[in-house]
Amino acid sequence: MKIAFSTPELPKQGCLVVAVGEGPHFGKIVALLARRDINLKKAAATHGFKGKAGETLNLLSQGKFSRITLVGLGDAGKLTLQKMAEAGGQACGALPANRVEEVFAFIDLPEKSEAKRADFEAAFAQGFLLRSYRFDKYFTKTPKDKKPILAQLTVLSGDAKKARKRFEPMLAVAEGVFLARSLVNEPANVVYPETLANACKKLRDLDVDVQILGPAQMKALGMGSILGVARGSENPPRLVSMVYRGAGKSGGAPLAFLGKGVTFDTGGISIKPASGMEDMKYDMAGSAAVIGAMYALAVRKAKVNAVGVIGVVENMPDGKAQRPGDVVTSMSGQTIEVINTDAEGRLVLCDVITYAQHKFKPRAMVDLATLTGAIIIALGNEHAGLFCNNDDFAKQLIQAGLAVEEKLWRFPMNEAYDRQLNSDIADMKNASNDRVAGSIFGAQFLARFVEKKTPWAHLDIAGMAWARRDLPLTPKGATAFGVRLLNQLAEAFEK
Repeated sequence: MKIAFSTPELPKQGCLVVAVGEGPHFGKIVALLARRDINLKKAAATHGFKGKAGETLNLLSQGKFSRITLVGLGDAGKLTLQKMAEAGGQACGALPANRVEEVFAFIDLPEKSEAKRADFEAAFAQGFLLRSYRFDKYFTKTPKDKKPILAQLTVLSGDAKKARKRFEPMLAVAEGVFLARSLVNEPANVVYPETLANACKKLRDLDVDVQILGPAQMKALGMGSILGVARGSENPPRLVSMVYRGAGKSGGAPLAFLGKGVTFDTGGISIKPASGMEDMKYDMAGSAAVIGAMYALAVRKAKVNAVGVIGVVENMPDGKAQRPGDVVTSMSGQTIEVINTDAEGRLVLCDVITYAQHKFKPRAMVDLATLTGAIIIALGNEHAGLFCNNDDFAKQLIQAGLAVEEKLWRFPMNEAYDRQLNSDIADMKNASNDRVAGSIFGAQFLARFVEKKTPWAHLDIAGMAWARRDLPLTPKGATAFGVRLLNQLAEAFEK
């Protein structure tokens, strides 16, 4: 979809979106529409439109306009960029994409918010764009009258040049989100370790140094943990690093973003139930978020050094697959008794963590993984689980998540939980023998591979990677949770 910004002159006809605060507080737009014999205040009052956040109203055939869509901003005195983005997303969701080709939008702001108009207009456009995403490449028989034709949003701006400049980095983030969503939405016969690694190569065009390790190189480095997960698949594993040096040598050590990339998870020998297993194509959502975030940083030329490292495998059950009770040796040299082959994500990430620390010596690390079903039981689909060894870093992550509505909830970690990972025959086991505190045990396992001085956080995004219904900024399907959060975090470290 194309996004444009132009002078605030109303088009002669077409589809108009008007964003207004609670009240509703109409300003300039009322007078402009009155010249077209359209009484917007009366229409809103007749239909009970109050301008509350999330509220929309479609007014059809208003004068020469095919429709006017009202979208509420809530308390106009408490607007944020995130709230404005959500209003843009809700406006897009209220429109029939198969009937509207171009949309014009006007944001009616209170006078005290005029100074932020360009930022708000850019955020509205980003939200509209994020919601417009579609993954429809495999539909072959869609009737012509059902095909989406929505192609452009033009924001009627008070300062089009300024708004466009504000929008440019937001566009880079949206493109990173779209990249991540599309990777997750693809079926596992299209995205598997080799093809996911190859998708990262495109970042080389953005001055990102992309290195891909195959099984032989991983074996030479002693990555017995991740290689153990991959044993049952015909598709060999990959480890991919993506290095972006936006701050140069003076920028110091990089931030490290680490991702679990299990392109399909059957559970291995500890096989999952058949019902719902098709969803396990999104068990690589953590790695997709890392790829999307690295893309966004590179395109917007962020003044930060960052590295993304993803471990990419397929967890399958065949005659070569590792068994419950097997012992593997990780890159760190620590040995692991595999209690449950379906607790494979942590076996992937532990080698990724060790590799990132040895190779890049990061200033801080964040890993993202659809690690446990237990986190969904605990938090549902409202928060991702946060586990962290550094209070200040945890606060930074929580604040970054709140700014973009990718919310985190911090869980405890301590010695009492850690002791329960001790094995009778190895340094540790990969899962507890019972079902309690499953998400915490996963995090405690990963913590054993983190050097104590390195700030580290683990984000369990199992409940956030996939939307079962349309959300303000996300249509049903892959969400790309983490892309915007990591970008927001990176901003705090920019020079």
